[in-house]
Amino acid sequence: MADPSLPGRTAPFAPFEWMLARRYLGSRRKETFISVISAISFFGILLGVATLIIVMAVMNGFRTELLDRILGINGHLVAQPAHMALTDYDAVAERIETVDGVRIAFPLIEGEVLASAGAGGSGARVRGMREADIRRLPGVGENVVEGDWENFDAGEGVAIGTGMADTMGLNVGDLLTLVTPDGNQTAFGVSPRVKSYPVQAIFQIGMSEYDSVFVFMPLAEAQLYFNREGRADVIEVFVDDPDAVTGMLNDVEIAADRPVLLTTWQQRNITFFNALEVERNVMFLILGLIILVAALNIVSGLFMLVKEKGHDIAILRTMGASRGAVMRIFLITGSSIGVLGTLAGFAIGVLAVQNIGAIQAFLDSVTGTSVWDPTVRFLSDIPARLDMRETLGVLSMALGLSLLATIFPAWRAARLDPVEALRYE
Repeated sequence: MADPSLPGRTAPFAPFEWMLARRYLGSRRKETFISVISAISFFGILLGVATLIIVMAVMNGFRTELLDRILGINGHLVAQPAHMALTDYDAVAERIETVDGVRIAFPLIEGEVLASAGAGGSGARVRGMREADIRRLPGVGENVVEGDWENFDAGEGVAIGTGMADTMGLNVGDLLTLVTPDGNQTAFGVSPRVKSYPVQAIFQIGMSEYDSVFVFMPLAEAQLYFNREGRADVIEVFVDDPDAVTGMLNDVEIAADRPVLLTTWQQRNITFFNALEVERNVMFLILGLIILVAALNIVSGLFMLVKEKGHDIAILRTMGASRGAVMRIFLITGSSIGVLGTLAGFAIGVLAVQNIGAIQAFLDSVTGTSVWDPTVRFLSDIPARLDMRETLGVLSMALGLSLLATIFPAWRAARLDPVEALRYE
């Protein structure tokens, strides 16, 4: 076995290997083109990592916020009556609330109407609920910006979202006219029912689609308005852990003690959230290609560097440097570009995610328009949620591709025959 203490034998990643790698990374007049390729590779990896972190954080935040908004106003589980009308809704809701893990259960009336005021009109969805149940609904009860819920059950007022209030120019106390085709039965058929209600409260859920569409009405008034006296449409159920709602179906059905059809939030929103997941995966794949292209630039830059440094490699080999030492020199050279680019991209990406609101405000002021239109994207502001496990995955991918990109050029440098390299010198 060779003695590692003999001249020409050095430990792996010895100081001279790092020194030569640093020199090869430096810009010299003869190697300006190679340095340009290295710079392009560095900024390519930086841009790819930073963009991937920012986009994934925004998509995670968008999904989380959207899920919170949807589940903050819509039940995690909906119990619909089967075979007979839901006339015993109070007793059913009380029994369901006794199930372990159920937070709220309440009766609900729902109906589609045409809402109008002096400034215009639009379609709306009326939800008939009791005051006590609305107060327990976190997405609505705690988000009133004008008015209040006092004596909501006793009065004939309604609550609307800020989007509808702004569109129709309504304030607390103004009248909102609702029209439903399910009106009175006459000799000539069913006549539409038209009734005006004073606006008692204006809420802001933070999701434009809900703030522009929902109208909350006292349960008793909704029963009269939609000709559903003495019964409810569904029982909406909110649980402590929405992801575990499927495992509670059997307990809820037993507690209902009557024929019911149970539907979970996953079943009602499966198409929407599947589309979000597909979009997220596709974006990850597309942006990951930026890092791959930058890694390929490292390959081309290293090949050119090996060709340019053929004479130096031959000298090193004749002085006793092993093939492993030569290979490690070029591994360090190429990997340094990837590591530095990845770390810089990580820092920029995290900084951008933490200041996403300020960036949005800056872009709005520069462009003079809203870069995040809430009417298109549902949410009022750009959400961002950094998932550290996902971020570490991005860093691992960038570092792995950078390392893999250096292996073959470094191996070619190590296989260079010093006799052939010096033959024409």
